[in-house]
Amino acid sequence: MVSIRCGEVIFPEIQGIIFDKDGTLENSAEFLRSLAQKRSRLLDAQIPGVGEPLLMAFGVNGNQIDPTGLMAVGSRRENEIAAAAYVAQTGRGWMEALADARRAFTQADRHFQNAAPSPLFVGSLEVLQLLSQAGLKLGILSADTTVKVQAFVQRYQLTDYIQLAMGVDEGPSKPDPTLFWQACEKLGIEPSATLMVGDAVSDIEMARQAGAAGCIGICWGNSQATHLAIADVTIGQLDELKFF
Repeated sequence: MVSIRCGEVIFPEIQGIIFDKDGTLENSAEFLRSLAQKRSRLLDAQIPGVGEPLLMAFGVNGNQIDPTGLMAVGSRRENEIAAAAYVAQTGRGWMEALADARRAFTQADRHFQNAAPSPLFVGSLEVLQLLSQAGLKLGILSADTTVKVQAFVQRYQLTDYIQLAMGVDEGPSKPDPTLFWQACEKLGIEPSATLMVGDAVSDIEMARQAGAAGCIGICWGNSQATHLAIADVTIGQLDELKFF
Protein backbone atom coordinates (compact mmCIF):
# COMPACT_ATOMS: atom_id res chain seq x y z
CA MET A 1 0.00 0.00 0.00
CA VAL A 2 0.97 3.63 -0.54
CA SER A 3 0.50 6.79 1.52
CA ILE A 4 -0.74 9.89 -0.32
CA ARG A 5 0.01 13.42 0.81
CA CYS A 6 -1.85 16.56 -0.28
CA GLY A 7 -0.34 19.54 1.46
CA GLU A 8 -0.65 18.84 5.19
CA VAL A 9 -3.18 16.02 4.74
CA ILE A 10 -1.94 12.42 4.63
CA PHE A 11 -3.99 9.40 3.54
CA PRO A 12 -2.22 6.20 4.70
CA GLU A 13 -2.42 2.67 3.32
CA ILE A 14 -4.06 3.49 -0.02
CA GLN A 15 -4.68 0.74 -2.57
CA GLY A 16 -6.10 2.82 -5.38
CA ILE A 17 -7.41 6.14 -6.64
CA ILE A 18 -10.58 6.78 -8.63
CA PHE A 19 -10.67 9.93 -10.74
CA ASP A 20 -13.52 11.84 -12.28
CA LYS A 21 -12.94 12.72 -15.96
CA ASP A 22 -14.43 16.07 -17.00
CA GLY A 23 -12.85 18.94 -15.10
CA THR A 24 -10.46 16.58 -13.32
CA LEU A 25 -8.34 14.90 -16.00
CA GLU A 26 -9.92 16.38 -19.13
CA ASN A 27 -10.08 20.13 -19.71
CA SER A 28 -13.55 19.92 -21.19
CA ALA A 29 -15.25 23.11 -19.99
CA GLU A 30 -15.19 24.79 -23.40
CA PHE A 31 -16.57 21.70 -25.13
CA LEU A 32 -19.34 21.24 -22.56
CA ARG A 33 -20.36 24.88 -22.93
CA SER A 34 -20.48 24.57 -26.72
CA LEU A 35 -22.41 21.32 -26.50
CA ALA A 36 -24.96 22.85 -24.13
CA GLN A 37 -25.42 25.82 -26.46
CA LYS A 38 -25.92 23.55 -29.47
CA ARG A 39 -28.46 21.39 -27.67
CA SER A 40 -30.36 24.50 -26.56
CA ARG A 41 -30.38 26.02 -30.05
CA LEU A 42 -31.65 22.80 -31.61
CA LEU A 43 -34.48 22.54 -29.10
CA ASP A 44 -35.29 26.23 -29.45
CA ALA A 45 -35.61 25.74 -33.21
CA GLN A 46 -38.29 23.12 -32.55
CA ILE A 47 -39.94 24.81 -29.57
CA PRO A 48 -39.24 28.56 -29.65
CA GLY A 49 -38.59 30.09 -26.26
CA VAL A 50 -37.03 27.13 -24.45
CA GLY A 51 -33.44 27.86 -25.46
CA GLU A 52 -32.46 30.55 -22.97
CA PRO A 53 -34.04 29.04 -19.84
CA LEU A 54 -32.58 25.68 -20.80
CA LEU A 55 -29.09 27.19 -21.00
CA MET A 56 -29.56 28.52 -17.49
CA ALA A 57 -30.64 25.05 -16.34
CA PHE A 58 -27.51 23.59 -17.93
CA GLY A 59 -25.41 26.08 -15.97
CA VAL A 60 -24.23 28.14 -18.94
CA ASN A 61 -23.99 31.91 -18.70
CA GLY A 62 -22.48 33.56 -21.76
CA ASN A 63 -19.01 32.07 -22.23
CA GLN A 64 -18.91 30.59 -18.74
CA ILE A 65 -20.03 27.22 -17.46
CA ASP A 66 -20.89 26.73 -13.81
CA PRO A 67 -18.70 23.94 -12.34
CA THR A 68 -21.63 23.05 -10.08
CA GLY A 69 -24.22 23.17 -12.87
CA LEU A 70 -26.08 20.34 -14.55
CA MET A 71 -23.95 20.24 -17.69
CA ALA A 72 -20.73 20.02 -15.69
CA VAL A 73 -21.78 17.36 -13.19
CA GLY A 74 -24.91 15.60 -14.47
CA SER A 75 -25.14 12.45 -16.55
CA ARG A 76 -26.46 12.52 -20.10
CA ARG A 77 -29.75 11.06 -18.92
CA GLU A 78 -30.12 13.74 -16.24
CA ASN A 79 -29.49 16.43 -18.85
CA GLU A 80 -32.02 14.85 -21.20
CA ILE A 81 -34.66 14.76 -18.46
CA ALA A 82 -34.01 18.41 -17.56
CA ALA A 83 -34.33 19.42 -21.20
CA ALA A 84 -37.52 17.39 -21.60
CA ALA A 85 -39.01 19.08 -18.55
CA TYR A 86 -38.63 22.49 -20.19
CA VAL A 87 -40.18 21.15 -23.39
CA ALA A 88 -43.07 19.64 -21.41
CA GLN A 89 -43.82 23.05 -19.91
CA THR A 90 -44.95 24.16 -23.37
CA GLY A 91 -47.83 21.68 -23.24
CA ARG A 92 -46.29 18.65 -24.92
CA GLY A 93 -46.83 15.23 -23.40
CA TRP A 94 -43.92 13.76 -21.45
CA MET A 95 -43.01 11.04 -23.93
CA GLU A 96 -43.09 13.53 -26.80
CA ALA A 97 -40.98 15.99 -24.79
CA LEU A 98 -38.44 13.29 -23.95
CA ALA A 99 -38.25 12.25 -27.60
CA ASP A 100 -37.69 15.89 -28.64
CA ALA A 101 -34.85 16.22 -26.13
CA ARG A 102 -33.18 12.98 -27.19
CA ARG A 103 -33.43 13.93 -30.85
CA ALA A 104 -31.77 17.29 -30.20
CA PHE A 105 -29.03 15.64 -28.14
CA THR A 106 -28.33 13.13 -30.92
CA GLN A 107 -28.20 15.91 -33.52
CA ALA A 108 -25.77 17.84 -31.32
CA ASP A 109 -23.58 14.75 -30.99
CA ARG A 110 -23.41 14.45 -34.77
CA HIS A 111 -22.46 18.10 -35.06
CA PHE A 112 -19.44 17.60 -32.78
CA GLN A 113 -18.42 14.10 -33.86
CA ASN A 114 -15.42 15.41 -35.82
CA ALA A 115 -14.51 18.22 -33.44
CA ALA A 116 -11.07 18.36 -31.85
CA PRO A 117 -11.09 16.47 -28.55
CA SER A 118 -10.73 18.27 -25.26
CA PRO A 119 -7.14 18.12 -23.98
CA LEU A 120 -5.76 16.50 -20.88
CA PHE A 121 -4.92 19.00 -18.18
CA VAL A 122 -1.21 19.74 -18.31
CA GLY A 123 0.77 17.33 -16.17
CA SER A 124 -2.03 14.79 -15.72
CA LEU A 125 -0.36 12.07 -17.77
CA GLU A 126 2.87 12.29 -15.81
CA VAL A 127 1.02 12.05 -12.48
CA LEU A 128 -0.94 9.01 -13.63
CA GLN A 129 2.29 7.35 -14.75
CA LEU A 130 3.97 7.95 -11.39
CA LEU A 131 0.97 6.78 -9.36
CA SER A 132 0.70 3.62 -11.44
CA GLN A 133 4.42 2.92 -11.07
CA ALA A 134 3.98 3.24 -7.30
CA GLY A 135 1.67 0.23 -7.45
CA LEU A 136 -1.68 1.99 -7.08
CA LYS A 137 -4.71 0.78 -8.99
CA LEU A 138 -6.22 3.66 -10.93
CA GLY A 139 -9.70 4.08 -12.37
CA ILE A 140 -11.94 6.68 -13.94
CA LEU A 141 -15.56 7.03 -12.81
CA SER A 142 -17.34 9.71 -14.80
CA ALA A 143 -20.86 11.05 -15.25
CA ASP A 144 -20.15 10.72 -18.98
CA THR A 145 -21.14 7.49 -20.75
CA THR A 146 -18.88 4.46 -20.46
CA VAL A 147 -18.25 4.48 -24.21
CA LYS A 148 -16.96 8.04 -24.03
CA VAL A 149 -14.80 7.32 -20.99
CA GLN A 150 -13.26 4.36 -22.80
CA ALA A 151 -12.67 6.51 -25.88
CA PHE A 152 -10.94 9.11 -23.69
CA VAL A 153 -8.60 6.47 -22.23
CA GLN A 154 -7.77 5.14 -25.70
CA ARG A 155 -7.29 8.61 -27.21
CA TYR A 156 -4.67 9.62 -24.68
CA GLN A 157 -3.09 6.16 -24.46
CA LEU A 158 -3.84 5.73 -20.77
CA THR A 159 -4.48 1.99 -20.86
CA ASP A 160 -1.12 1.22 -19.25
CA TYR A 161 -2.12 3.27 -16.19
CA ILE A 162 -5.93 3.29 -16.02
CA GLN A 163 -7.39 -0.10 -15.14
CA LEU A 164 -11.04 0.93 -15.09
CA ALA A 165 -12.91 3.25 -17.46
CA MET A 166 -16.45 3.51 -16.12
CA GLY A 167 -19.28 5.89 -16.89
CA VAL A 168 -22.95 6.37 -16.07
CA ASP A 169 -25.29 4.68 -18.51
CA GLU A 170 -28.76 3.43 -17.56
CA GLY A 171 -28.08 2.76 -13.89
CA PRO A 172 -27.59 5.05 -10.89
CA SER A 173 -25.93 8.47 -11.19
CA LYS A 174 -23.56 10.33 -8.92
CA PRO A 175 -23.68 10.80 -5.94
CA ASP A 176 -25.15 7.30 -5.50
CA PRO A 177 -22.45 5.37 -3.59
CA THR A 178 -23.31 2.23 -5.55
CA LEU A 179 -21.16 3.56 -8.40
CA PHE A 180 -18.11 3.88 -6.16
CA TRP A 181 -18.65 0.41 -4.70
CA GLN A 182 -18.96 -1.04 -8.20
CA ALA A 183 -15.78 0.71 -9.34
CA CYS A 184 -13.82 -0.56 -6.35
CA GLU A 185 -15.11 -4.09 -6.86
CA LYS A 186 -14.01 -4.05 -10.50
CA LEU A 187 -10.58 -2.77 -9.48
CA GLY A 188 -10.32 -5.39 -6.74
CA ILE A 189 -9.75 -2.87 -3.96
CA GLU A 190 -11.55 -1.89 -0.77
CA PRO A 191 -13.49 1.42 -0.67
CA SER A 192 -11.88 2.12 2.71
CA ALA A 193 -8.46 2.04 1.02
CA THR A 194 -9.49 4.07 -2.04
CA LEU A 195 -9.32 7.82 -2.69
CA MET A 196 -11.68 9.82 -4.88
CA VAL A 197 -10.41 12.79 -6.87
CA GLY A 198 -13.06 14.97 -8.48
CA ASP A 199 -14.10 18.53 -9.28
CA ALA A 200 -17.74 18.29 -8.19
CA VAL A 201 -19.65 17.99 -4.93
CA SER A 202 -21.33 14.87 -6.36
CA ASP A 203 -17.92 13.16 -6.56
CA ILE A 204 -17.17 13.99 -2.94
CA GLU A 205 -20.61 13.02 -1.62
CA MET A 206 -20.57 9.74 -3.53
CA ALA A 207 -17.18 8.70 -2.17
CA ARG A 208 -17.99 9.81 1.36
CA GLN A 209 -21.25 7.83 1.44
CA ALA A 210 -19.36 4.82 0.07
CA GLY A 211 -16.84 4.91 2.91
CA ALA A 212 -13.84 6.01 0.85
CA ALA A 213 -10.47 6.54 2.48
CA GLY A 214 -10.60 10.18 1.49
CA CYS A 215 -12.10 12.76 -0.86
CA ILE A 216 -9.82 15.12 -2.76
CA GLY A 217 -11.42 18.05 -4.55
CA ILE A 218 -9.65 19.54 -7.54
CA CYS A 219 -10.30 22.93 -9.11
CA TRP A 220 -7.52 23.67 -11.55
CA GLY A 221 -5.84 26.94 -10.67
CA ASN A 222 -7.98 27.50 -7.58
CA SER A 223 -7.31 25.28 -4.59
CA GLN A 224 -9.62 27.49 -2.49
CA ALA A 225 -12.75 26.72 -4.53
CA THR A 226 -15.68 27.16 -2.15
CA HIS A 227 -17.93 24.59 -3.85
CA LEU A 228 -15.44 21.88 -2.82
CA ALA A 229 -15.29 22.88 0.85
CA ILE A 230 -16.72 19.51 1.93
CA ALA A 231 -13.70 17.65 0.53
CA ASP A 232 -10.98 16.47 2.92
CA VAL A 233 -8.55 18.62 0.97
CA THR A 234 -8.69 20.67 -2.23
CA ILE A 235 -5.88 20.98 -4.77
CA GLY A 236 -5.29 23.35 -7.66
CA GLN A 237 -3.41 20.91 -9.89
CA LEU A 238 -2.93 17.18 -10.00
CA ASP A 239 0.78 17.13 -9.21
CA GLU A 240 -0.06 18.20 -5.66
CA LEU A 241 -0.75 14.50 -5.12
CA LYS A 242 2.44 13.13 -3.57
CA PHE A 243 3.11 9.55 -2.51
CA PHE A 244 5.57 7.83 -0.22
